[in-house]
Amino acid sequence: MEENKIKEEAVEQSKIEMKEGAKGLFASIKRYLKELLDFRHDTDHEATIEAIKADIPFKGATAWILIFAVFVASIGLNANSTAVVIGAMLISPLMGPILGIGSAFAINDIEVFKKSLVSLATMIVLSLLASFIFFYFFPLSEDTSELLGRTKPDIRDVLIAFFGGLALMVARTKKGTVASVIFGVAIATALMPPLCTAGYGLAKGFSGESIGFTYAIGAMYLFTINTIFIALATFLVLKLLSFPMHKYANAAKRKRYATVATVVGILVMIPAMYTFISALNESRMSSELKRFVKIEIKTNDNLQLIEHESLISNKILKLNFFNEVPESTVNALYNQLRNDLQYKNIKEFKLDIKGSDTKSFDLITIAYNEKRQELTESKNIITGLQKQIEGLQETITSLNQRIEQDASNKYKKVIAFSRIAKDAKIRYSDIEEIGFASVLSSKDFIKIDTIPVATIKWNLKLPDSIISPKERELRSWLQKEMELDTLFIKRD
Repeated sequence: MEENKIKEEAVEQSKIEMKEGAKGLFASIKRYLKELLDFRHDTDHEATIEAIKADIPFKGATAWILIFAVFVASIGLNANSTAVVIGAMLISPLMGPILGIGSAFAINDIEVFKKSLVSLATMIVLSLLASFIFFYFFPLSEDTSELLGRTKPDIRDVLIAFFGGLALMVARTKKGTVASVIFGVAIATALMPPLCTAGYGLAKGFSGESIGFTYAIGAMYLFTINTIFIALATFLVLKLLSFPMHKYANAAKRKRYATVATVVGILVMIPAMYTFISALNESRMSSELKRFVKIEIKTNDNLQLIEHESLISNKILKLNFFNEVPESTVNALYNQLRNDLQYKNIKEFKLDIKGSDTKSFDLITIAYNEKRQELTESKNIITGLQKQIEGLQETITSLNQRIEQDASNKYKKVIAFSRIAKDAKIRYSDIEEIGFASVLSSKDFIKIDTIPVATIKWNLKLPDSIISPKERELRSWLQKEMELDTLFIKRD
């Protein structure tokens, strides 16, 4: 009995030690996570507010920077160049007033709020005006993927703006702001491209294309999303870090600020959620249509598909077949589409089927066989012609050799022109073309002389002061190589 009691006490003591060890482990993990994630101790309240206030004013150099950034972004969007658009995002000063609005809400600074609102409104108007002027008068404006990508924002853009704003404000509140984070957020949230896209839409709309105003509304909605959720992230971070209030705000006023921020955020998210859901449904339908064509049609040996087209907005799948498609096959395809659960999102789609009848198919087969026979005959003719061409080439080669031999016998001083040309190019790299000929000449119109003439074409970028000494040197070298007493140089 006593031995059992000792064992029980030992087991109990072991359990107690395990519990204490577990508590110690959890405490260590908790302490580690707190040290890892807590950034409040590294916050500089005064420097953060001063840095935000410094970026709010919009005048002088800031105005010109914005104008130049608008033109850079507009050119990048027009040229469909992502790199150029990113460059415009980095130099754009739009972020300053947005952070000012968020911080003003957080610390109850009405003056900062007013200044930020005025600066932001001015920036928006100036950006829209500059981009409108560019796209209205630029002759190469067209719908590029960079432009169209900013006309239909969804919930993903909301999340990008919100989490980007959080990252930016955490970096802003840190002692010694992390510049790379600020640049990264400027690229991710992309404030400048939506404004330029809106200007493009307005220019297109005023040019007579009504779709342009739709583009402008979509782009301005994306800019509104980015603005509101960056400001909201600023508000939340400053509240979380307990930044001191600029002026006293009672509990009711603080609650009202929070309510306003929440309502605005929800209102902005609703259309984005709708767009996201629509895009998600469209993606699902597109995926199921591809699966339907692959599984039900391409694997069917009795169907010879030429092409297919999905019109998701009209809920139509166009199918063009090479062979005749019987009514029973059409009904089977419809039955599979309506009843198979893997096509639940496209079961309401209509199949627009076009197929050739049997007679047409037979005619095409006969025509194919005839053309194939004609092609075989043509190949035989071509083979005979190729042999004739080879014979003519051999004859030409022989004649050329005879001509060269005759010329060599008649003019002993003439050497192979190809070697001279190659050596001349190596010695004088600025020569673009060289020619040589014996020219008949008469000074008294009675006596005829044969004069060797070298025609040289120099690089047009060379000035005459450089060409002249080079020509004298070239003439001496050519006379020596060609064993000539005299040689005239002519510029082409």
